[in-house]
Amino acid sequence: MDYRLAIAQRYLSGRRSMPLISRITAISAIGVALGVAALIVVLSVLNGFFDFVRDMLVSHDPHVRIVQVDATRAMDEEALVALSTRHASVVSAVPYIEGKALVMHDASADVNKIVRVRGVDPARVPTNSGVASAISFGNYALARQNQRPGIVIGKRLGERLLLTPASPGQPASRIALVSAPAIERMFTRVLSGSPLQQFEVRGLFELQTVFDESYVEIHIDEARRLFDRPDGLSGVDVRLASLEDADRVKAFLEQHLDPEQFTVQTWYDLQRPLYDVMQLEKYGALIVLMLIVLVAAFNIVGSLTMIVIEKRRDVGALRAMGVTKRDIKRIFLIEGLLIGVAGSGAGVLLGVAVSLAQKQFGIVKLADAGSFLIDAYPVAVRATDVTLIGILALGLCVLAAWYPAARAAAIHPAEAVAMSG
Repeated sequence: MDYRLAIAQRYLSGRRSMPLISRITAISAIGVALGVAALIVVLSVLNGFFDFVRDMLVSHDPHVRIVQVDATRAMDEEALVALSTRHASVVSAVPYIEGKALVMHDASADVNKIVRVRGVDPARVPTNSGVASAISFGNYALARQNQRPGIVIGKRLGERLLLTPASPGQPASRIALVSAPAIERMFTRVLSGSPLQQFEVRGLFELQTVFDESYVEIHIDEARRLFDRPDGLSGVDVRLASLEDADRVKAFLEQHLDPEQFTVQTWYDLQRPLYDVMQLEKYGALIVLMLIVLVAAFNIVGSLTMIVIEKRRDVGALRAMGVTKRDIKRIFLIEGLLIGVAGSGAGVLLGVAVSLAQKQFGIVKLADAGSFLIDAYPVAVRATDVTLIGILALGLCVLAAWYPAARAAAIHPAEAVAMSG
């Protein structure tokens, strides 16, 4: 063992003439441990909320989206799908047309509701994601049946407009969608027949309130007629085997697509303001809670300074034996490091244990959990966060030991021995 480490350990663990020093040192280590544990728990909870919100949004949003920038230029649907599926991480590529329309329904003529309409080919839509996987009543059938096109709507919108799919003894509700091109046709082509496109409600889905109240899906062919875009396409939604591949797939697509006609967005780009705010909250919490560790570090300054005063004669003897100022300084820096290792190690173990217990058993419940999709605080422990917190805590402890170490290194051997005598 290095003699500097051995001396540092002896100074920390040996008997003292002033027991108060040992208590202050122990309090310093406990303060570091509690600060580190609090940091790990809070950041793990914030990570849990981030993952929950991300998964909730990605259940509807694609992992990667190709969006047409120049609507005047035609998009080759099959070519875009073929390009997307060339990447090994791509599970599905679904072309879509999107726009806004007014919902009209005989049973609720006094209700005017603008909805976002998305037209897709159900044959291309994965059954385990998005609206197709969230049907709670009816089925995901958009194709024409008995000359009537199908539509699926959010459950909340269905409850509001009293719309239901077909059931034994009751026919399916019917609604009309009126788009801007349809209104234009209404005034410019008076004799061309009704501009209203009628749809039969085939299914109700449950995602999130923001989608359930203002989102509907129809067949892509019906969307082309509704928005008067016979050869049009808004973009392509791409789903991947793993979210972690989103940036690589984005880079691959951008290499092969004309940037003047297409833009490629990842799941993060689609909701960037929300995700950025959540990340800002996380790092804000990190900075604020590091103050707890900083306070504990000030205790380390006091305890090590008192150790320097107590061991002044020993330091003088070491200097007289030929130990350099640099080595004296290192002895007390090692003491700060040992306190940091003890405190940080205990804090990491405590913080990870509490976080895993919350994740496994949901010990701390959310207030008024009935209005949330989860009943307990979500937790996601990140190895990078734990490592960062541990390194920062150790760094603060070593930094706190710098002043006492410098003071010890400045002790003159002759003066130390004379004063002790």
